[in-house]
Amino acid sequence: MIRGSCLCGTIAYEVTALAAEPGHCHCRTCQKAHSAAFATTARVKREDFRWTRGEQALRSFESTPGKLRHFCGQCGSHLMAEWVTLPQVILRIGSVDEGLETMPVRHIWVSHQPAWDVSTDNLPRFEEGYPPK
Repeated sequence: MIRGSCLCGTIAYEVTALAAEPGHCHCRTCQKAHSAAFATTARVKREDFRWTRGEQALRSFESTPGKLRHFCGQCGSHLMAEWVTLPQVILRIGSVDEGLETMPVRHIWVSHQPAWDVSTDNLPRFEEGYPPK
């Protein structure tokens, strides 16, 4: 079981399983939303994700038409995002407290990577989103 929460502890969630390995997203909206060079995320089937505390404090922002980014209205921590018509949600790995044992496997949207981000690793890098399967 993966468990996570926001910075102030008002909101918490549980995830029974990831639908895909985590990856680092360098898109401009993730950079702005997280004030970071990239956001580490993982897909989760909707039925494998549930809020366990504080759902009434949850706020959202539609950053792209049809995509909601959910965060704590108290402390601002981003917890998950969703394309409202898709069967999976996007877990924000930085909010995980325990239970995550899978390492990131890729970088996406590196076409948006800022020049000052000189981080390097051996993970595959994709100019835009996840490659087609």
